[in-house]
Amino acid sequence: MAEGGDVEWELSKENIQPLRRGRDISALHQALSQQQDGPASAINQQRQAFESELRMYDGDDPLGVWDRYIKWTEQTFPQGGKESNLSTLLERAVTRFTDDKKYNNDPRYVDFWIKFAENCPEPLDIYRYMQAQGIGLMQASLYIAWSEEYEKQGNYRKADLVYKEGFSRSAEPHDKLLQFHRALQARVSRQIMMTVHDDSSDDEPQQPERVSLADLKHRGKKKAVAPVNRTGPAIKSISGGLQSRGAPVLGNASNSRLVIFDENKNQSSGSSGPAPDPWAAPPTSRAKENEQKAERWCDVKIPQKTKFGHAVMAPPPPKPTFQPFVEESTQPPK
Repeated sequence: MAEGGDVEWELSKENIQPLRRGRDISALHQALSQQQDGPASAINQQRQAFESELRMYDGDDPLGVWDRYIKWTEQTFPQGGKESNLSTLLERAVTRFTDDKKYNNDPRYVDFWIKFAENCPEPLDIYRYMQAQGIGLMQASLYIAWSEEYEKQGNYRKADLVYKEGFSRSAEPHDKLLQFHRALQARVSRQIMMTVHDDSSDDEPQQPERVSLADLKHRGKKKAVAPVNRTGPAIKSISGGLQSRGAPVLGNASNSRLVIFDENKNQSSGSSGPAPDPWAAPPTSRAKENEQKAERWCDVKIPQKTKFGHAVMAPPPPKPTFQPFVEESTQPPK
């Protein structure tokens, strides 16, 4: 990369949005250079060319145009944001082919849905809708993305059930699905081992604590009693010297046991995979109330209604009862 590209990369690298398949370094350098120089007209012309191709295309694979359009948007706008308009473009693409069943298991179309889910506030709703509509059921990428979302929320049981659903449907590629499933099992096992290690380290006896060296001596005939009150672990022993503190006493011994989930116990009670939900329309990627146009309310007058339903206008404000003071120099000549 050239020296100018290195400077642009250092100034923009924290804003680059990651992609699952990675980024082309030459396309990234070109996109950053265009944004630095400011030729917005070239980008708009290319976008208009894609829009025209979408409207005028009459071939056998219209999904290919959308695929090139979305990939160009991702590479041209590495920072994302409103300028890329990627979420709207993905929503247009997935809703365009909802009724076309021949693309249900096309890897490109399934990839559109996964990217659309990543831009939605509730990705799980998108994956449930895909399952109900039969979209991507033969593709391993759906179950991988679905399981990763459950894992982000800490629901490892459902994350594992999603992979089992993919195995039962013989999703392809099988090796990729098996690899990600084993990686999930390794992460869960590692987390359980760390939890067990933390619990065992808490139960270990701590180092002996020095409380007092010896009993207080007295002089004279009367025995001196020192008014010493100790609380907590620093309790003075009767014989003096060192006193080791044992392991802490637990109030409820059952709470210290680690309960491990056994999937074989719940196989008979429910199905092996997530149950499909009925969906009438695909979920939206953004809240509709946020699209309302802001208006001024200071000059708006709301008509009042009587109990008979007739609209009446508010009475005008009363005129002041006093005469305002006006200087003689400002009065108009008579």
